[in-house]
Amino acid sequence: MSNANLTSADLGGVDLEYDNLSEANLMDTNLRSANLRGANLRSANLMDTNLIRADLSNADLSEADLSGTNLNSADLGGADLSRVNLMDTNLSNANLSNANLRGANLNSADLSEADLTDANLSGAVWNDDTVFPEGFEIPEMSRDLDDQDGDFGL
Repeated sequence: MSNANLTSADLGGVDLEYDNLSEANLMDTNLRSANLRGANLRSANLMDTNLIRADLSNADLSEADLSGTNLNSADLGGADLSRVNLMDTNLSNANLSNANLRGANLNSADLSEADLTDANLSGAVWNDDTVFPEGFEIPEMSRDLDDQDGDFGL
């Protein structure tokens, strides 16, 4: 299903474990409680998608666009989220333990109560509207771009 166009589809609860959805267009799709464990979603368009309580553990989401997506209570443990666009994304209560967020765009993302244990945030960017879990120490390797010229490029 690589390059599939599933825009606005209702796929709530579907089992897509280990499926290849690289470069798929899943914009505005309902994937609530879907099983996407280990799925290849590299460079996929997941803008404004409902992924509440979805299992995306160990999935490859590198270079995907998840801006505006609702990932509340989703399992992203061990997922590859490198260079992913998470701008304006709801990640509250999400499991991001051991996730690779290297170079991710976290501008205006809500990470309240998310589990970021052992997550790699090297080179991630964020702004003053980004909400991190209470008590979370923002790594020095990430950057606050509010006071810099230019844009992130995603």
